[in-house]
Amino acid sequence: MVDPRDVDASRFAGEALAKGEPTGWFEPLYAAASGGAAVVPWDLEAPHGLLPEWGRGVDGSGRSALVVGCGYGRDAEFTASLGFRTTAFDISETAIRDARQRHAGSDVEYVTADLLDPPTEWVGGFDLVLESITVQSMPLSLRAEATERVAGLVAPGGQLLVISGIRPEGAEVDGPPWPLTRGEIDAFATGGLRPVRIESLPLPANPEMHSWRATFTR
Repeated sequence: MVDPRDVDASRFAGEALAKGEPTGWFEPLYAAASGGAAVVPWDLEAPHGLLPEWGRGVDGSGRSALVVGCGYGRDAEFTASLGFRTTAFDISETAIRDARQRHAGSDVEYVTADLLDPPTEWVGGFDLVLESITVQSMPLSLRAEATERVAGLVAPGGQLLVISGIRPEGAEVDGPPWPLTRGEIDAFATGGLRPVRIESLPLPANPEMHSWRATFTR
């Protein structure tokens, strides 16, 4: 059963996949939402529910952070509130435009970029990389490449934080989203990254639903 909030995303994703454009649905979805003709399912009034507890006591002063697939910027603004010098990107130009408008005066640098082809200077360039439900929004055919690209953005001595829905090993699901299995979470430990903590945690807003929260370090 498709969550009502995922209906528009599923429609645009289906059209893009039929054209052989697996990431080609993000901009049309955001553009339609900007005109009031669609709903972006991850458009929430607060950062992801598993971020605030993780952020308690974290001081990002003097450190850089990159937020992957930032959408409207809620997670990026939270990261910046911890003191990190934050860059946030999305493949959708409309998402970036709207994020800048929603957070006028923000210290976050919002940039249009493609995770699968990031700027060369970003590789190994960030003390903290936050990947929150972006990889799970990409078809399984891109999972390995997207995972490797995310991992490659972490600087030596840096940390990767991954938040994702959970999919049992071997389970098939009609997405988006396409949540991650434990094996797919473990796969972020590549290119010198090692796992620090991998947890299945209840969401504060819906304790019956669990999500992954995993940290890795290089």
